[in-house]
Amino acid sequence: MSEMVADEPLNRALHGIRDARIGLAIGLVAFGLLFHVEAMAAIKTWIDSTAYNHCFLVIPIAVYLIWDRRHTLRGLTATPVPLVALAAIPLGIIWLAAERLGIMEGRQLAVISMVEVLFLAMLGWRLWYAMLGPLLYLYFLVPFGEFLTPKLQDVTAWFIRHGVDILGIPAYIDGYIIEIPEGTFFVAEACAGLRFLIASIAFGVLYALMIYRSPLRRTLFIVASMIVPIIANGFRALGIVILGHVLGSAEAAAADHVLYGWIFFSIVILLLIVIGLPFRQDEIPGGESATPMTSDTPARDLGAARHGLLAGFAVAAMAALGPIAVSGLSQAATAANVALRPIDLAPSCVTQGAPTALSASASVRAIIQHVTCGGTAMNVQIEAFSPRSTAAPINAERRRLTRIPDADDITEAPLSTASGAILRPWRLVRSNQPSFVSAVGVWINGQPVTPGLAMRLDMARTSVIGGSHAPILVTITPAMDWSKVDVRVRQQLENQLVVVLDAHPEIGDHVRSIADVAR
Repeated sequence: MSEMVADEPLNRALHGIRDARIGLAIGLVAFGLLFHVEAMAAIKTWIDSTAYNHCFLVIPIAVYLIWDRRHTLRGLTATPVPLVALAAIPLGIIWLAAERLGIMEGRQLAVISMVEVLFLAMLGWRLWYAMLGPLLYLYFLVPFGEFLTPKLQDVTAWFIRHGVDILGIPAYIDGYIIEIPEGTFFVAEACAGLRFLIASIAFGVLYALMIYRSPLRRTLFIVASMIVPIIANGFRALGIVILGHVLGSAEAAAADHVLYGWIFFSIVILLLIVIGLPFRQDEIPGGESATPMTSDTPARDLGAARHGLLAGFAVAAMAALGPIAVSGLSQAATAANVALRPIDLAPSCVTQGAPTALSASASVRAIIQHVTCGGTAMNVQIEAFSPRSTAAPINAERRRLTRIPDADDITEAPLSTASGAILRPWRLVRSNQPSFVSAVGVWINGQPVTPGLAMRLDMARTSVIGGSHAPILVTITPAMDWSKVDVRVRQQLENQLVVVLDAHPEIGDHVRSIADVAR
């Protein structure tokens, strides 16, 4: 009997949203069909990146938080508001802009925002506000924040630099490379602390929603969950350098640095919990009751159900406008009408045989030529994209060709000669463990560019109105068994790439000639 009484608030709360169930189902199914690319990209990131493995728990946590608030939901009932569906229009425009700019996180954030609009349209303002915390927690489904990695690397390197100075440990620091007499450390992307920061924020929000009721206390704890892991990661990295100094071996200290990090992070989270507990406000408010539930008359049931169906269809229709526009633009993004020709790299390199045409998508053409430069075999890959292409496929292909599996210390810098002259648009992508190096260049509208916001904006414009030149991606990569290449050999390969590209500034003219689709 006691269990039945305890569950009564939850049963009444669930009874209160019965009129919204069909509309919610319609909207969520429509979202799954319209935005399956965003969903699959998010799931892939959850699987591949340890920084986002916790995302699999977000929906169960949101459901639990709703259950935890069952007493505050008592007496509230869904009152669908179809007009709220209009809020999906500006979000659809944001999604469309993010899609044209090739920003997947922007697309995913827009989709989650449209899901929030769906819940608001189906539940009404009062019930939606009562469930606001759990619903906003759904934003953690988006694997967002990777752009912070370089800044976090800077903060970590800053901690190490000042720490070794204070402790009197002799060190030479060049960017993210820290050399002490006992060996060399590298502040890699995995050491930046992003995984700790994201997990800490997700935990901080959950803890704040469960333990506190005051918005001020919740905000303070969430801010603490953002600041503390950044500082803690700096001390963790400094501790590894100190440990290497004490042990007399940098390799021994860094062997289990990720494990050390998680242990240290767990201790930090426990400290946050202990500090936050004295200010807890998680008691169940006694005697509180929301506005009594509307009487269950057949006329009311029929009207609410109709409004629920209308709201579900309306949100789905508004959300579909962006994908419909993209479908029309994608049909126009046919393969570039260009004839790819190999680059003449003589006398620096000797061409080995005819170029090989690569299988590509309907909007991409590619060839690969094999050359020998200074006794080293290299592969030169040239890819032409549709003049109406966005930046997304180019950046994805660029990343695929210049990233080696299992490397977590990838760096990228402009390619420059010994005299310091920058060889535009070439960028040198390298890693240390395992060693790898590749040179990559991108031409948009016949001009050399550096990947960034300006490139994305330019390609977003031409994806809509068209362009006279096909975007061209060129990569030059030594053909090596990278598992057998050490840092010294990699540096020699870097020098060879610099020599070859410095001797052939006419590559840009060659690219422009094959990229011109207006001739």
